[in-house]
Amino acid sequence: MKHIHRIAAVAAAVLFAFPANAMDVATARGPITIDGTPKTVAVYDVAAIDTLSRLGVHLAGLPDKLYVPELEPAKEGATPVGTLFEPDLEALSALDPDLIIVGSRSASKADVTAKVAPTIDMTIDGDDLFDQAKQRLAAYGELFGKQAEAKAVADELDARLAAAKAAIAGKGKALIVMSNGPKVSTYGPGSRFGWVHAALDLPAAVSEIETATHGEAVSFEFIRQANPDWLLVLDRAAAVGSNEQAAKVTLDNELIAATTAWKKGQVVYLPAPDFYIAAGGVQSLERVLTTITEAFAAAK
Repeated sequence: MKHIHRIAAVAAAVLFAFPANAMDVATARGPITIDGTPKTVAVYDVAAIDTLSRLGVHLAGLPDKLYVPELEPAKEGATPVGTLFEPDLEALSALDPDLIIVGSRSASKADVTAKVAPTIDMTIDGDDLFDQAKQRLAAYGELFGKQAEAKAVADELDARLAAAKAAIAGKGKALIVMSNGPKVSTYGPGSRFGWVHAALDLPAAVSEIETATHGEAVSFEFIRQANPDWLLVLDRAAAVGSNEQAAKVTLDNELIAATTAWKKGQVVYLPAPDFYIAAGGVQSLERVLTTITEAFAAAK
């Protein structure tokens, strides 16, 4: 009888240490155990805000600026808790969240916010961004009891990816270019935007591009020599809302005009906040894929 009591005591201790509703969440830093469904959540990552909003999850604390116009409704009823780069610890503490989500630009603040509440880093980037986006989507579905919704969104993403790949097939090589006012840089396979090549089977016009976070600064002569069939353009100024010179002005010169991409009207201006700020958010990802699909599908 005493032996049975000891077994019961051990079982109770295990259940206390690992609540029945605890779950492991896949994060950028490995699996993290979360106790139950969070009720009050603060989020400092736009991709996470994008995906959680698509799942219908109410977000109690958000940065003061989201950059993506389509996400403005998420701010209704939410408490401002700092910026994407710097949490307001006083406001965050007053909110008393059950969970804090950081990622990308706010990832370095995880240790700071963890002093207020459990924090998970959900950064998404690189060549496998599309797969990471789906992994984060599934994780949020599990965490907030939105599994069915997450599965439906994942199916939509797969369909959009398939449509993009079909439109791209056999249409030539592309070069990803980011303008920052009058300056330009390029990104290739393996870079922060390399997922476009990897996920869409889109051949790169130049494969030997430095895989730095901010791309490789290049001249217009470089782009002319690369002579891509397609130019995929990110206007950073438009993404962050600055008054710097627009990409369409920067690229309007004789050297760019001599490329196949320009001559054939195959210069695609990507939705800047979606591609740059909210990269990996499911709604932003859908808009990027749609933009690419429509452009390539229209090409002869």
